[in-house]
Amino acid sequence: MDNAGETLVIRAEAAGDVHAVRKLNKKAFKGNSESKLVDAIREADYFIPGLSIVAEKGGKIVGHILFSPIKIKDAAGSTPALSLAPMAVLPEYQNQGIGTALVKYGLDECRKSGYKIVVVVGHAGYYPRFGFVKAGGKGLKLPFEAPDEVFMALELAPGALDGVKGTIEYPREFHTV
Repeated sequence: MDNAGETLVIRAEAAGDVHAVRKLNKKAFKGNSESKLVDAIREADYFIPGLSIVAEKGGKIVGHILFSPIKIKDAAGSTPALSLAPMAVLPEYQNQGIGTALVKYGLDECRKSGYKIVVVVGHAGYYPRFGFVKAGGKGLKLPFEAPDEVFMALELAPGALDGVKGTIEYPREFHTV
């Protein structure tokens, strides 16, 4: 992807990207919650470095997406899955395909890592283009209130949600920021 002569590079976050990712999330979300969440997850033992992904243009970090392990729990047990949260692009770089590139690359990395299910609480008009569907229709529930249309799930492998029902269990970092 090329815009104004600068190639878009999508890659795993590196140690030197932490400050830029923090600033990006603060600017994109106009607050500290998402940047604090990313920092907390990065310090957690379950953090998967290859699933914290950045978009870089002209040497500048312009986008970031993070996938974190979660569980879908019911009385019979639990099923591993991933949560897509957060995903951000600097406002001045939005509507240039950067978010789409991050999501596509990220989902491919999730597949390569062996994960079969991804859930997101996000824009109802955005995520369906990647195959996300309403999670409630698949028998999944959130541990908090949210409109049905913003809670979505994606099967990275056909039939991954067959017989899977339950409530999403987020790691404690999601509840502390």
